[in-house]
Amino acid sequence: MIHNENNKTSQPEDNDAIESITLQVHDHLSRALKRCTWIVTNETGRSRLDIMNEMVRDFLVKHGC
Repeated sequence: MIHNENNKTSQPEDNDAIESITLQVHDHLSRALKRCTWIVTNETGRSRLDIMNEMVRDFLVKHGC
């Protein structure tokens, strides 16, 4: 995905496969993540997939992966 000037990303290219991952976290963290994703989606109009990809990228960058 490519970020544009409005901090929105373009749709995945045709060769970008989407894969599900499972996270095991405490219930309060799960609720907070769902609430945050919902809020960002509704405030920005971005897709949930875009937001989830951003969260994973941020985590990987933070930990130098």
